[in-house]
Amino acid sequence: MIIDSHAHITEPSLKEDAPRIAAEMKNDGLLAIVEVGCDLATSRDAVAFAEKNDNVFALVGTHPEFAAVYGDAEREYYLKAAKRPKVVGIGEIGLDYYYETPEREVQKRAFVAQLELAHEAKLPVALHIRDAYGDLMTILKENKRLLQHGMLMHCYCGSKEFVKELAPFDSYFAFGGVVTFKNAKKDDVIRAVPRDRLIVETDCPYMTPVPFRGKRNEPKYVNYTARYIAGVLGMDEDEFEETTVKNTLTLFDKMKIKD
Repeated sequence: MIIDSHAHITEPSLKEDAPRIAAEMKNDGLLAIVEVGCDLATSRDAVAFAEKNDNVFALVGTHPEFAAVYGDAEREYYLKAAKRPKVVGIGEIGLDYYYETPEREVQKRAFVAQLELAHEAKLPVALHIRDAYGDLMTILKENKRLLQHGMLMHCYCGSKEFVKELAPFDSYFAFGGVVTFKNAKKDDVIRAVPRDRLIVETDCPYMTPVPFRGKRNEPKYVNYTARYIAGVLGMDEDEFEETTVKNTLTLFDKMKIKD
């Protein structure tokens, strides 16, 4: 049994199937799913879905793509939601410079504001970082006091060298289906992550692993990513699952799994 640490099953392309996905978790080899918000509306959806389903948990936060609209309403709701048992972290938040929109300074302000929020809520953060590792390191160093409850590098795409640079910030690293792609070349990065910091995810409905690449992703496909990473590390699949489950529950320590 394994945990999908980052999913978006309440998004439009999966929403109709969300009840079925939750109902079939055990048959699909899933111990739990973490449903992740990207703005105020999707964070509300994530919380509502988690509270309706056993072993589904939620993160609330504003993705850098929507940083320009982060304001008082978001902060108020996220802080209120953080007190609920099923809300286990703040995310996904961070920096994304691929499209250069919104402006970098806007993204930085929303990112730091949500680091402050997570510190106040005493919750870990899940970070979305794309083409922005330099500014990430600057912000983390300037705000290390806010990082007292753990940090997850969602869909980690950085180098093996950055794994070491991120270690002082109580960092965990999540890998999704992209590592199974022939041109991904992430095996050395996977090997650089300490085993007690390794986590798996789908980021569904995106990043579908081989052999389903090109199709809509679902939480059950995290098993294919896990199998691939276990092979890279020379680990038994059961041992790998136990390791990543333990790591996920250590990071998101509010998660209470029901038998």
